[in-house]
Amino acid sequence: MYSNYFLPTTNPYGNGDIYFQQYPNMQYTYDYSRIYQGYPHYVSRQQAIRGQATWTDGGRVTKCGIPWSYNEYMTAAVGDHSPYKCGQTLKIRNLSTPGSREIIVTVVDHVASYPPNKINLHRNAFEALGASINQGVIPIEIIPSPDLSHEKWGKYLLEVAQTAYPGFNVVDYKTVGKTQMSPERTRETFDFILQSPQESIKVRGTVIYNPKTNRVISFDLQEV
Repeated sequence: MYSNYFLPTTNPYGNGDIYFQQYPNMQYTYDYSRIYQGYPHYVSRQQAIRGQATWTDGGRVTKCGIPWSYNEYMTAAVGDHSPYKCGQTLKIRNLSTPGSREIIVTVVDHVASYPPNKINLHRNAFEALGASINQGVIPIEIIPSPDLSHEKWGKYLLEVAQTAYPGFNVVDYKTVGKTQMSPERTRETFDFILQSPQESIKVRGTVIYNPKTNRVISFDLQEV
């Protein structure tokens, strides 16, 4: 249950539209299963595209039903005609800074007036790219991450890793493997690269679940 959210604001450098509705004293719930919907095969063939990123403080309501607070606010909105779908994972690369800092974000909302190569990042994600909010708009590269978007447990572990390492942001990932241990136990393993202003670390996440009930049996995070 989520009940505390940033009030909606507009980006003074964007198009000025207020596209977040306000509902005072609203308590908000959403269905996590929507985050893990599959995507058409064409998504896996998408190439990185260059475009622009703006920022927002988010709002109480999103068109995807996923709150801006998801994944420690590493979230974004895309245009209504964008090929990127609700819940999809995207890697965003800042082209305006040396070293091209990157983050991984989840699509949680839509902006009607934005073209396919423009994205509206939550303020926390914008700043995690090393950008100042005074810049307003930065040049970026958008890289779809279809493998993780298809992996329910990969996204689950990504959010756990993001929460477990405050001050770090997930900037990359790799699927390590999947093992059928028994009819009631399946193990999946992922490696995540986390970056802070001071250092970069690799964290291996492993989840064991029952494929018949889709329930977690255990999970583990370990620096490697």
